[in-house]
Amino acid sequence: METAFMPASVPAQHQEKQPGTEQEMYPKPIYDTGEAGCNRLKGKTAIITGGDSGIGKAVAIAFAKEGANVCIVYLDEHDDARETGEIIKNKYGRQVLLISTDMRKEINAKDAVAKTLAEFGSIDIVVNNAAVQYPQQSIEDITSEQLENTFATNIYAQFYLTKHAVPYLKPGSTVINTTSVTAYRGSEALLDYSSTKGAIVSFTRSLSQSLIKKGIRVNGVAPGPVWTPLIPSSFDEEKVASFGKDIPMERPAQPAEIAPCYVFLASKESVFINGQVLHPNGGTVLNT
Repeated sequence: METAFMPASVPAQHQEKQPGTEQEMYPKPIYDTGEAGCNRLKGKTAIITGGDSGIGKAVAIAFAKEGANVCIVYLDEHDDARETGEIIKNKYGRQVLLISTDMRKEINAKDAVAKTLAEFGSIDIVVNNAAVQYPQQSIEDITSEQLENTFATNIYAQFYLTKHAVPYLKPGSTVINTTSVTAYRGSEALLDYSSTKGAIVSFTRSLSQSLIKKGIRVNGVAPGPVWTPLIPSSFDEEKVASFGKDIPMERPAQPAEIAPCYVFLASKESVFINGQVLHPNGGTVLNT
């Protein structure tokens, strides 16, 4: 099912290093539809993990388009991060702060919050988005090192960043966590990844009950297949060529098709939504 956003299939390709880089992808992911924003986030500051590429990049650009200043936290994908920063500054005229760090360590999360506050003076939106995945044929193939790294990257980092940001969030602030369709549907080859995504759903629901007392809303987004650098860096060429064909829309999403969910949850338009998860998954019907 080819669309203006995505061809019916993508060429077979593979990258050796996770989380991958968009510089090596073909076709390149679409992060920006070019449509004008509506100042829904004017004057706000957002901190986004994994904001250099993939869904995080699309969210960072969408937030900037809506008037927000953005802190992008990423590991070491410097070219992707610089390109994202240039779009935010030069195309949409917003301020951007790039922080390269390892969010698996709590001290780095604390430092990222401090740097964001020093640069912008406040934090209004926290987007916990960074993640890794390492497909394995069997649970027996998942080493303790892989298990620990997947949980540290995907869920521990969300705890750490939220923990250190919460003292500075005012009533009306929002936290948005990226989970996945695999939290609900499961994944034969991504046991540890899908487990962390299930943990994020529970984290989101529980945190929402805790923070609403302070006037802070917490929600999540559970995307289906999305064309990001994580895909060619996770799967072999054959898997990449068939990626997304097993859902009703028969294609993966572009990051720009996922980002509006985050804009909605960060804005006043979702003021009565808390503890919920949005499901931009290409038509997969889930028992949530």
